[in-house]
Amino acid sequence: MRLIDIAHARAGDKGSIVTLSLTARRAEDFPLLEQGVTAARVAQHFEEFLDGPVQRYELPQLGALNFVLRRKREYGVTRSLALDAHGKCFSSALLAMEI
Repeated sequence: MRLIDIAHARAGDKGSIVTLSLTARRAEDFPLLEQGVTAARVAQHFEEFLDGPVQRYELPQLGALNFVLRRKREYGVTRSLALDAHGKCFSSALLAMEI
């Protein structure tokens, strides 16, 4: 199953930092997110863009996970003319992940 089937995502970025929130559409699906979307899996999903570990924060009361990613300098919003590497694109790319 792809994440988009059970969750929605939002993203933001400043410089080389990207934050991604992943929220279960239904409370009963949150355990699937907890088990299937680890920091290591997210790091692997975005490995070509990253320059450092991924941190995961759990917000069970919201049925959500929050991830902080540090992307490579050349992909930073303020240093790149490429639109594809902006945070909003990361949230759509995360929803394509299979769990």
